[in-house]
Amino acid sequence: MLTDLLQSTDGGVFHIIQDSASCCGRSLLKSFINYALNRDEAVHVLGFEVSEEEMKDGLKGSQIQRLRFHNAHTDPLGWTDEKAFTVQQFNLEALVHLVKQTPRPKPATLVIDSLSWILRHHSPSVVCRTLDQLRKGGSVRSIISLLHADMHHRGTVGSVCQLATSVITVAPGMEGDGTVAKMTKRSRSGKVVQDEEIFMIKGDFTVVTQSRPSPTGLRLADPEEQEMDPTAKLTFNLRLSDAERKAREKLSLPFVFSKEKKTALLHSGPGSGKIHYEPDANDDFDEEDPDDDLDL
Repeated sequence: MLTDLLQSTDGGVFHIIQDSASCCGRSLLKSFINYALNRDEAVHVLGFEVSEEEMKDGLKGSQIQRLRFHNAHTDPLGWTDEKAFTVQQFNLEALVHLVKQTPRPKPATLVIDSLSWILRHHSPSVVCRTLDQLRKGGSVRSIISLLHADMHHRGTVGSVCQLATSVITVAPGMEGDGTVAKMTKRSRSGKVVQDEEIFMIKGDFTVVTQSRPSPTGLRLADPEEQEMDPTAKLTFNLRLSDAERKAREKLSLPFVFSKEKKTALLHSGPGSGKIHYEPDANDDFDEEDPDDDLDL
């Protein structure tokens, strides 16, 4: 699935690379940039965390000219008079004006490094609304963002990830086995597909997928996410053995009648009594109006 996401040409998509202190996802972010440049796309990068030189390091070829780096690293809050992108400019109007500076017929790809910096200065509702309007407005082909999950509350991370069409969570694999990518992809029909792969990034930022990880090969960053067995510490057994299950199946439940008992109840035998009622003159029963005596 990771290769499909890297090579996808679908429009209106929003990819989130979710990393943590134990595993950085910026190399995978640069791989997305590299694949977009190789598809002859214009790429705009909002760089809050690293400089332009560090972001372009390793990206080679003539396609690097189609990468526009908007420096938000040196002065992210606009304290100086330098002409740089600031966090206050993260709004729909400013972003649309930004990506339309490149005179190309096709919509550009917007890369945000990282969304965590913006979430520190804007509320999650403002960030989600801006990203959703930008994704659906047709000004950009796709949005690719890095998100440091361990810097925010779970509710904030969940709100932003719910907006994304795909979420790639990176985690360290076994030593020498590369990096584990846990992916969730949402299609336009609402279908959700999940997958896990081990990948390695080459020097030219191409991605090689190796295999699916084994259960012991995945290191979870948060132990609370591991599934717990609620019956593990009970002092009594909730499960039945095969012999106990067979014995239970042979029992007759008290409210289940056998065929013989049903026959005995439905058909009266010799010696059984019957009640016969013959109305007299005082009953005043009217067959046409049985409820006449109820004074309705």
